[in-house]
Amino acid sequence: MREFKYKRLFEPVKLGNTMFRNRIFASATGYQDMSVDGILPPEAHAYYERKAIGGAAAVTVGECVVDSKMGRGAVYHTVLDNPFAEHSLMRLTSAVTRHGAIASAELQHAGMYANRFSGMPCGFYAGNPGVAYGPVACEIEGKQVLAMDEIAIEEVISAYANAALFAKKCGFGMVTVHGGHGWLLSQFISPFINTRTDRWGGSIENRMRLPLAVAGAIRKACGAGFPIEMRISGSECHSGGYDIDEGVAIAKMLDGHVDLIHVSAGSHEVEEVFTVTHPSMFLEDGCNVKFAAEIKKHVKTPVATVGALADGELMEEIIASGQADIVQIARGLIADPDLPMKIRAGGEVRKCMRCLHCFSVLLNEGQFYCAINPESGRELEYKSDTLPKVSKKVLVAGGGIAGLQAALTCAERGHNVTLCEKSSQLGGVLKCEKNVPFKAKLDEYIEQQIRLVKNIGVDIRVNTEVTPELAARAEVDVIIAALGARPVFPDIPGAVKNNVLTAEEVYTNPEKAAGRVVILGGGLVGVELAIYLAKLNRSVTIIEQMEQLNDGGNMMHAKAVAVEIDKCGIELLTGTAAVGITDEGVACENGSGVFTKAADIIISAVGQSPLYEQAAALRYSAPEFHQIGDCITPKNIMAATAQAAAVAREIGRR
Repeated sequence: MREFKYKRLFEPVKLGNTMFRNRIFASATGYQDMSVDGILPPEAHAYYERKAIGGAAAVTVGECVVDSKMGRGAVYHTVLDNPFAEHSLMRLTSAVTRHGAIASAELQHAGMYANRFSGMPCGFYAGNPGVAYGPVACEIEGKQVLAMDEIAIEEVISAYANAALFAKKCGFGMVTVHGGHGWLLSQFISPFINTRTDRWGGSIENRMRLPLAVAGAIRKACGAGFPIEMRISGSECHSGGYDIDEGVAIAKMLDGHVDLIHVSAGSHEVEEVFTVTHPSMFLEDGCNVKFAAEIKKHVKTPVATVGALADGELMEEIIASGQADIVQIARGLIADPDLPMKIRAGGEVRKCMRCLHCFSVLLNEGQFYCAINPESGRELEYKSDTLPKVSKKVLVAGGGIAGLQAALTCAERGHNVTLCEKSSQLGGVLKCEKNVPFKAKLDEYIEQQIRLVKNIGVDIRVNTEVTPELAARAEVDVIIAALGARPVFPDIPGAVKNNVLTAEEVYTNPEKAAGRVVILGGGLVGVELAIYLAKLNRSVTIIEQMEQLNDGGNMMHAKAVAVEIDKCGIELLTGTAAVGITDEGVACENGSGVFTKAADIIISAVGQSPLYEQAAALRYSAPEFHQIGDCITPKNIMAATAQAAAVAREIGRR
């Protein structure tokens, strides 16, 4: 009989009257691409279905609002009080359950944070813009929040029960009541927010009255065996919130009233802990498990943990050691929806880098586009994909992020692939960050991509520059040019000096950045380098011409970066132009005048110049030619992998 490494992780677990096939649940993730009536499209069905195909035992549809008029935290939230959403949700639950997973609906009410989008055009949103209710009257972002009276509270309890019953009717086999992160129920739970003096405030018994009433109403509406999960913040992780002792008290009040206590952390309304709730790359794997582990000591109800989980051994240890009964994964299943199946079979998991790109692009573009998984956000496209009609001979020029993905996708689709890299190693410019602790997941990803292209049989040739002559001799059908870009220096006097280095040089040899360090450029390259050097006890200043640092479109990662900048004591000179480099340091100019920032080492992080002409020189060396990645326009990992995969998927179709 075959020996399985992760027996505890793949033991079934029974919640209510429902058996779940393993202990890995897909935690709640919302979906933004929908109608203003909160109805999900087929793309959303495919997104959630993909997690079920990959082996998750439960797949939770996030941000299902129980009251579309008074509980909606954003315009694009699924609503459960719209009967016209029924058929769409039925198709979604069918897509999930036919693969053996249980579909769960996350029940949410924004409370005092509802209806904050009054600037939208009339008719665009059918709710009550600017009107919000909470446990107490207050003002948020200049808008008045009204205190809920007894009638409003009873209406909310009924709204949760009706939403749960509607979800059950639509085929959901469980509901996840969101009682954490600053939403309505946690507003009532919090001793700092809820200062009521009636039966809904004050003591823990009174503050828990609403969550318990909601759980009881759902139980009555849906039946005794229907599983109810409740998510709480085990600790709010900031000075103005409660700690784990209060989290334990909350869980003890819930014990026996729900079927699963889902222990998260933090609050969405507090900037410094946003990236604790959604762990950033600066935090360790499983950073929030400690809260679930402490709560588990005090309750009999099964406990789930969540946050920065993707490693099979860690998750097995969590279950085996009794720290939690279930592990929940959100971004890890965006990076690799096949994670459960791969762990069980001994496959290689594509681990989330925790770069938060998926979260940022979700808010900006309505899709979960992952930096390292080109299928994410395009599940419906991939589901209907067809193999190429013709197998072709493909030459990929450049072994960086884009080149590796292009070679891998082409080989997976049956093409004969040669990958040439000018330098002595694959991985591109980002290999210079391999020794940066908070970039460990990036290096793991690059090394994994290299292993995959080797294992699939790509003909790899390092120390080989693809010239038009070489390309002509190769007689290939397709050339994919992925030559990348090179760093540029600022066009200012003194920029060419021995103490003026590139970010790549310093990442590779951090000992070169000794003494007082000034970084020119406040984009992510410069800022992350500043954090790295500060953690090596360097004195670091960032000079940025714009008034704000440039997050490169990753506004959620910017939140994590801001926390680290503050922790590390990095000096920021924004709205400041570097006008020259002298023997003393950097000559600067801003609204206060001209001054010199003393520096021993100056690092240029002002941008990249694409190797466009070198790539374009290969344009007529094969019948089919594609130019991808940074050698067109330097962007980011997500753009490179998405374009590389898309181009490769089109080869051989005609």
